Amino acid sequence: MPNFRNQLEQYLRREASPEHKYSHQPRLYALTRAIAANTTPVPTYDDDIVYAAAFLHDLGVFIGHRPEDPEQLKQWNHVAYTCERAPELLTSFGFPPEKIETVLTCIREHQPRDNPQSLEATLLHDADILEQLGAIGILRTAAKLGSDTRFHRFSDVRNSLQSALDTFPTQIRLDATRELAAPRIAALQSFLKALEDEAGSNLD
Repeated sequence: MPNFRNQLEQYLRREASPEHKYSHQPRLYALTRAIAANTTPVPTYDDDIVYAAAFLHDLGVFIGHRPEDPEQLKQWNHVAYTCERAPELLTSFGFPPEKIETVLTCIREHQPRDNPQSLEATLLHDADILEQLGAIGILRTAAKLGSDTRFHRFSDVRNSLQSALDTFPTQIRLDATRELAAPRIAALQSFLKALEDEAGSNLD
């Protein structure tokens, strides 16, 4: 019988729409492991909780799970939706029921502006910041053009990336994350400088 990780992965592969949104989940989980491995001493935490939260946290941003109406989408709370759906899904996958509430807390506290209280939530929070910096951050943001109501022009992508550069590094919680973030921050700085040099005021 497949374990909950296999079932969760298969479910997210099926549900991810657009398809490119799936790869964020395994990358995010890998980053939580990298952050923990680079922390001295290596911390003790519940990896099953982190795995479940990493794979489920963005369910509410997938087409088919979010509203289609643009006005409703502007008000959409994808975290609340995910937390509403997660208990039933995790239970059906055989996830330990006594850990479900902690998974929900991690999901509620994963965004850069949030204040994570547990190590599991902090690992997820910091990993999600790393995913919004560097080459991956650039690629993920550019991919929103045409599929996200907030992104219509190249300048929307630039402004989002600049905002990420200005705010997210200061919201990192762990020293190990700061070390992993340094080359990503440098890459994003370099990209934005090149964009300004090449396009100037004619980016739109």
